[in-house]
Amino acid sequence: MAKKINISSNHVLRLLASSSIILNLFFIWNWYGGTGGEWDYYYLSWSKRAAAEAEAVAAIPCSGHGTAYLDGLVLDGSKVPVCECNTCYGGTDCSQLDLHCVVNSDSGDPLFLEPFWMQHAASSALLVAGWHRMSYSYSDHSSISKELVKQIRQLHSTVGNAVTDGRFVAFGVGSTQLLNAAVYALSPANSSSPAAASVVASIPFYPVYQTQTDLLQSEEFRFQGDASLWKNNSKDGKKIIEFVTSPNNPDGHLNKAVLHGSNVKHIYDHAYFWPHYTAITAPANADLMLFTLSKLTGHAGSRFGWALIKDEEIYERMLWYLSLNTMGVSRETQLRAFKLLKVVLEGRTRDLFEFGHKTMRNRWEKLSKIVSESNRFSLQKIETQYCSFFQKIRPASPGITLMQRS
Repeated sequence: MAKKINISSNHVLRLLASSSIILNLFFIWNWYGGTGGEWDYYYLSWSKRAAAEAEAVAAIPCSGHGTAYLDGLVLDGSKVPVCECNTCYGGTDCSQLDLHCVVNSDSGDPLFLEPFWMQHAASSALLVAGWHRMSYSYSDHSSISKELVKQIRQLHSTVGNAVTDGRFVAFGVGSTQLLNAAVYALSPANSSSPAAASVVASIPFYPVYQTQTDLLQSEEFRFQGDASLWKNNSKDGKKIIEFVTSPNNPDGHLNKAVLHGSNVKHIYDHAYFWPHYTAITAPANADLMLFTLSKLTGHAGSRFGWALIKDEEIYERMLWYLSLNTMGVSRETQLRAFKLLKVVLEGRTRDLFEFGHKTMRNRWEKLSKIVSESNRFSLQKIETQYCSFFQKIRPASPGITLMQRS
């Protein structure tokens, strides 16, 4: 005879509640990480098509010497984007090497980090909804993502290349926009000032310092050339703005300010002050420092840079300039920067910098070997230094270099 089991209504309710909690936890787990398998894909709704399109384009074979992009050129009669080939390669799949190709050493493109991001395809991928942040501003009425600011502060603290305590953070369309925003902010606030500020830099310097300053033709500042020529005039009361590039472009030296005095203001351009290019000797601690995503992660096309500013008045003047110039940085750009920095900071923070340093070091060794066989040219000598990030003396791996004629 079967034994009768009495189940009260309270027991039933408890069982249902427990089952509901377990089921919800299961769905949440799959949504925020899950197995990474097929279930994740089939659980998606509106993002399925976008994900499939991105995967399909990424799978287009370009022989390892090019890449196809979702917004790439589509030839007549085809719906598939064509391969965009790397320098010296051609053909429909970028498999044809041009043996007569001429290398342009005048400038560089940070594509050397592309393989790193391909290795981290899943964690760095980003899908943007059609309605993502359509407003002119964030909910706090600013044009700056506060979460991205937190990431930037954490990044500098982890790498140890800049002091962020007591600093305001401003965003720009690459550091290029921030260069002139800083010059504007440091120039005489009173437009009726009898003399414009002199903008200077140590030779050799990044050409954009001069071309951008000359282009704007402001009455408040003028580019006046080599900083060393102003040593005897730096204390005459005339306002001077000195660009200090460290590491320098194009010779890679960790430059320091040449001019000093109450009338001298400095803009420290630290675009290359990352462990894959140079030893981190100590945290930068200047009043106004500029950084750029292009040299950190290689995403030059995203056009994102930031400034660390000590003086609140200078910070407000820079924000005023940036607001009038572009009304801030694109929300999609800030979202992508947020995603990329999240990858850099999660897990082994050294991964990106170790990959970058190894790649640049190998290229430097190859270049050194080639130039050493020449009796007309030589490379500058770069001393090894102790790097506080890698916690060891590290060999040279400059992102920029100066070739000299013998």
